[in-house]
Amino acid sequence: MATIKKRKIGKQSYYYVEHSFKLGRRVKVLSKYLGKNVPYNIDDIKDNLEHDALRLNMLSKLKSIKASYKREQSKLPKQEREKLIEDFLVHFIYDSSKIEGSSLTLNDTKGLFLHNIMPKSKPAKDVKEAEGYRKAFYSMIDFKGKLRLQVVNKWHEIMFKDAMDYIAGKIRLHKITVTGSRASFPHPEDVPKLLKGFFGWYKKEQKKLNPIELAALAHLKFVSIHPYSDGNGRISRLLANYVLKSHGCPMLNIKFNDRAAYYRSLESSQTNEKPKYFVRFFARRYLKENKRLV
Repeated sequence: MATIKKRKIGKQSYYYVEHSFKLGRRVKVLSKYLGKNVPYNIDDIKDNLEHDALRLNMLSKLKSIKASYKREQSKLPKQEREKLIEDFLVHFIYDSSKIEGSSLTLNDTKGLFLHNIMPKSKPAKDVKEAEGYRKAFYSMIDFKGKLRLQVVNKWHEIMFKDAMDYIAGKIRLHKITVTGSRASFPHPEDVPKLLKGFFGWYKKEQKKLNPIELAALAHLKFVSIHPYSDGNGRISRLLANYVLKSHGCPMLNIKFNDRAAYYRSLESSQTNEKPKYFVRFFARRYLKENKRLV
């Protein structure tokens, strides 16, 4: 945690804020000069310093994660790599769908995808959406081209064409609200312009930002536009994994049990217009999930 330090030179006091953190095997200190008085926005300054520390930590550990992951994958035969993707897919679709209110259990999802067993006494809509999500996931895995709106629309269409074909791959033409959220979403007439801006941003930043931060921001920005009538969260989590995969990084499953922290960080970033809250949530989960590769 960042702390305020006072240094006295003669009769005059000067203030700094410092944050110590471990970077590899070393302890690193970030410091910022505040002046002769502690400013009113000291909490924001502390928070920004801690976020800078997290970004440095991300960069340091990401190199190790990517290298270890590449070595690990290179030693596996194709069949084993496909099994690992399938195992990730089952948990990812279970958790991502459960976050959105699906009634399917993890065992339901395993049975459906691994053994073609239809869940008993579960809504057909939940089953069709899960099956569509699976197809969209593999479409994302196989995609090698340039990320464009048409591509993401296609993933959305694949996901919903059997469950709700009237919204599948179609940009919304109506206002939208999310029950329980304090965030507000763009008017439909603003959505096309915002989507154009999003893909322009991605093209510009995809080689500048580290992949963890890029994936988190892509998720946050896309879900904040909320371009579809339904499925915005699921598509945004798929999009984040496309970013990670395309940069040679392990993918991330945001677990259902983490949904409270997930929603809280999203809402904090959306209502305060400060992306760092969601980036922090995403990065910490990512580094925790890949601790063994560091």
